[in-house]
Amino acid sequence: MASATDTTKREGLAAIARSRIARIIFIWNFAGFALLAVGVLLLTEMRAGLTDAQFRNLRTQGELITNVLIETGTVQGNPYPGINEPAVREVLRRLLPPVAEGARPGASGPRVRVYASDGRLVADTDVLYDRLEETPLPASVQTGLAERIERAARQMEYLRITPWRASISLAEERTRALEGEIARGERLNEKGERVVSVTLPIRRVHMVLGTVTIESADVERILVAERASMIPFIVGAAVAIALSSLLLALFIAGPLERLASAADRVRATGATRLKLPEVSKRNDEIGALSQSIEAMTDALADRIDANERFAADVSHEIKNPLASIRSAVDAARAVQDPQRQAQLLGIVAQDVKRLDRLITDIARASHIEAETARGDLGAVDLGAMVYELVRAYAPAPDETAAVQVLFVGARPNGAIVQGQEAPLGQVFRNLIDNARSFSPPGGQVSVRVEIVRNREGGLVRATVEDEGPGIPPENLETVFQRFYTQRPQGVAFGGNSGLGLSIARQIVTAHRGRIFAQNIEGEGAKVAGARLVVELPLAGARG
Repeated sequence: MASATDTTKREGLAAIARSRIARIIFIWNFAGFALLAVGVLLLTEMRAGLTDAQFRNLRTQGELITNVLIETGTVQGNPYPGINEPAVREVLRRLLPPVAEGARPGASGPRVRVYASDGRLVADTDVLYDRLEETPLPASVQTGLAERIERAARQMEYLRITPWRASISLAEERTRALEGEIARGERLNEKGERVVSVTLPIRRVHMVLGTVTIESADVERILVAERASMIPFIVGAAVAIALSSLLLALFIAGPLERLASAADRVRATGATRLKLPEVSKRNDEIGALSQSIEAMTDALADRIDANERFAADVSHEIKNPLASIRSAVDAARAVQDPQRQAQLLGIVAQDVKRLDRLITDIARASHIEAETARGDLGAVDLGAMVYELVRAYAPAPDETAAVQVLFVGARPNGAIVQGQEAPLGQVFRNLIDNARSFSPPGGQVSVRVEIVRNREGGLVRATVEDEGPGIPPENLETVFQRFYTQRPQGVAFGGNSGLGLSIARQIVTAHRGRIFAQNIEGEGAKVAGARLVVELPLAGARG
C-alpha cells in the first residue's frame, strides 16, 4: 500500500513537472521573489546616503582632530615649525579611546593615521591600541536552523553584488592634502573592507607639516548587518513561495492534467461518459469545469442512447408495414379472384402511404433535432406566432365540413419567450394537426395563448383543445412516446406516424418548458375532448 502511495506521489510530481501551467506558476512566483531579494540586497540608495553622511561625519571629526594637533602636536622650530610625534600620539590616545567591551561585533571606531610631510607614518590608532581581528571558534553544540543561518550571515563580512572600484588611492589623498586640499575617497583597506576616508592637511601658519587621514568601514558593516538581518526573511519568503507554487500546481495544474487525460481516455476508448468525482467535488472553478464536462458527456451519452432507441423504434415501425406489404403481395399472387386482388392491392397502397408518412416524419424529426441542437436562441413573440399560424388554418369557403381552427381571446402582448421560431412553430403545427385528426367533421379546434405570472417571473401558456373522444386516462403520458398511435374511428389508416407529439415534447423540453395532456370534462362527467398544454418560461424570467 505504501509503495502504491509513493508511486502515486512520484507520478503526481512528474505530472507537475510536465505541466506548462505549473512551470508558469513557479517561474513568475520566483521572478517576483528574485526582484524583491535583489532589491533588498543591493540597498543602493541606502548605501549612497550612508556614504555621504559618513563623509560629513569624518570631515567634522578630522577637522576637530587636526585643530587639536595644530595646537598641541606641533612645535615652533628654528627656523621652521615641525611635528611633535610623542605629543601627536598622546593627543590621539586622549581623543580616540579604545572601543569598550561588549560593543557590536566588528565595531572598532574610525581609524586615524598621521603622516609627516615626507610621507613617514607618525601615528596609527590601530597600532596605538594593538587592535587584533578575532574569529570565534565554531560552536560544538547543534543549534536551530534559524540560528545557524543568522550566524552564517554575520560571518559574512561583506556581500558585493554591484560592480565597484576604488575612487582614489590613499597616496593620492595625501598628495592632495599636502597641496592644501581636503581630499576624500572610497577604497578597500588591508582587510579587504570597503572604507570611506577623508584626508586633511596639518597647516601651521602657511606651511603644511603633514596630513591626517581618518577612515571608517562602518558603512560596509551597516550594509552587511542589514543584509544579514534580511536573510532569514528572504529564506522564509522563498519557502513560502515554493510551498504556494507547489500547492497551486497541485490544486490547479494537477486536476487540469487529470481532466485532459480523462478526456483523452474517453476519445481513445470510445467511452461516452467522463467521471472524475475527486475533481468535480471541489467547490471552485475547476470543480465547476469538471461538472460541466461531465454534464456535457452525459448529455452526449443520452443523445447517443436516444438515437439508438430511435433507430430501434424506426426499425420496428418500418418492419410492420413491410411485413403487411409482403403478406399482401404473396396473397395476391396466390388468388385468382380480381376483387380479392384489388382488396390486397388496396392494403399495399395503404401500407405504402403509411411508409411514406413514416419516413417523412422521421426525416422531419431528425431535421428538427439537428436544428434545435445547432440553432441560436432569440426572442420569439409566441402570441403573434401562434395567432398567425391559426389564421393559416382557415378553411376554404367551400369546405363546410372541415374542422375549424379558432384563436380564442385577444392576442396577448409581451408573450416573449427565448427560443427558436421554426422549431416552436413546428410544435404548434403538430398539436393543431393532431387535434384536427381527432375532431369530428365540422368540429372546432380552439387555440389560446396567455401570460401567467408567478414567483419566477412568469410563463407563457398555450393550449390546443379539440372536440374528439379524448385520451384514455392511462395514456395521458404515453401519448408523447414515439410511434404511439390511438386512432379514432373513421381516421384513415396510415394517417398518423405517432411522432408528432414526441417531436413536440422534444422541442419544448429543449426550450426549458413542459408539455402535458388533459381531458376536457363535459356534461355528466363525460369527456368532451382533449387539451394539450405548452408552458414556456417568459423571457427574462429566472429558472
